[in-house]
Amino acid sequence: MPRSEIHTLSATRLALAALVLAAATIAGAWGFQLIGGYMPCELCLEERIPFYAGIPILLVALLALRQSHTAGSRLLLGLAAVVFLVGAGLGTYHSGVELGWWQGPDACTSDGEGATSVGDLLSQLQTVQVVRCDEVQWRFLGLTFANYNVLVSLALAGLSFLAARKA
Repeated sequence: MPRSEIHTLSATRLALAALVLAAATIAGAWGFQLIGGYMPCELCLEERIPFYAGIPILLVALLALRQSHTAGSRLLLGLAAVVFLVGAGLGTYHSGVELGWWQGPDACTSDGEGATSVGDLLSQLQTVQVVRCDEVQWRFLGLTFANYNVLVSLALAGLSFLAARKA
């Protein structure tokens, strides 16, 4: 069986591809928020954390690869793969909340149940604009932001893992 083109890439190119994809993804998330007006829910914000952690890890891994620190680069690329797998898990959880498969966190799926009086409820409504995690804000080709996060995070984990194997 012939090997795919991706298997012919060096560890450095794979890590660089992961870095570019991760940076483009988080830039896109910020673009949708700041330019498109799509405000992120609590889970959306949590799903960004693996990108904020993974991008610097990939940068240091690329420096280690450049300096021929094989063990260090393998460790860092393996860590990046795990970080992005966590991101895929967060995206899967959020996707399940959107589909109603399970309950999301109270902070972004609550409808004021924590209020003990009408005054408490009115106070909450005046101070907080909650973006609900269980309501889909956007779809493209039938997939939501959370669905795309799963796919991109899995791709990043795969690229990082392949780079670690080749380092």
